[in-house]
Order: sequence, then structure tokens, then C-alpha cells
Amino acid sequence: MAEPSARQRIDKWLFFARIAKSRTLAQEWVEAGHVAVNGEKVRRSSADVRIGDRLEVVVERRTYVLVVKASGERRGPYEEARLLYDDESPPPERLTPFEQAQRAPGAGRPEKKDRRALDRLRGWDGDGGG
Repeated sequence: MAEPSARQRIDKWLFFARIAKSRTLAQEWVEAGHVAVNGEKVRRSSADVRIGDRLEVVVERRTYVLVVKASGERRGPYEEARLLYDDESPPPERLTPFEQAQRAPGAGRPEKKDRRALDRLRGWDGDGGG
């Protein structure tokens, strides 16, 4: 791989490590403040990461905590990308089946009970005539 003092742009590293699907997406994450290196937020996608740096990437309600083991040379298969870091991420938050089935009031398609309440509010009598 690379020598111990090797540095690499953070956006390239996130792309090569298969954390981001594209380098452009990695740049957007960095510029939006979703990436921290050694506890400090990074706002430039050209910032360098070194071996031993601790990255915290917050995306889609999930926090990845990664320690850089090597710099990447290309975006290869997962097995190759996995060698670039140690994953110290906390386990993802699990929702119970009941929590997954919950729907916020007013979100999504109205149920029969909701439709009937709307009909009463509009003054419709339910015979289809209006």
C-alpha cells in the first residue's frame, strides 16, 4: 500500500474507502460539516488525512467512526476498501417493529378513519352526493 507518512485528500479517501458513493458526494459531506478529523470539523474537501487519523462521518442518521490505516490508490472492491480503515462505529440504532409501523399524524396516505374525519369536516353526508 502506502508509506506511513502518506497523506491523501479526504474526499478521495472517503471515495476509495467506499464510505461515499461518489467523490462529489464526499465533497458535499465535507463542505456541509458532516466530517470531523481527530475531533475537529473539516470544511475543505482538499484537507489531508494521514494514517492514524480518526474520522467521524455523520450521514443519514448514522455516525461512522473510522481510523485510517492506509491511503487508497483506487476504488476497488469492498474487501480491498475495508483494509483502509478500522471501523469503531457504534452499532446502528434499532427500531422495534412497532416503532417502524408508527406513522406520524398527517403523514402518508390517509386511512379510512382519517378520510371519514375529513368528510365530516367538509360537511359531506357520505351518500356520495356531496
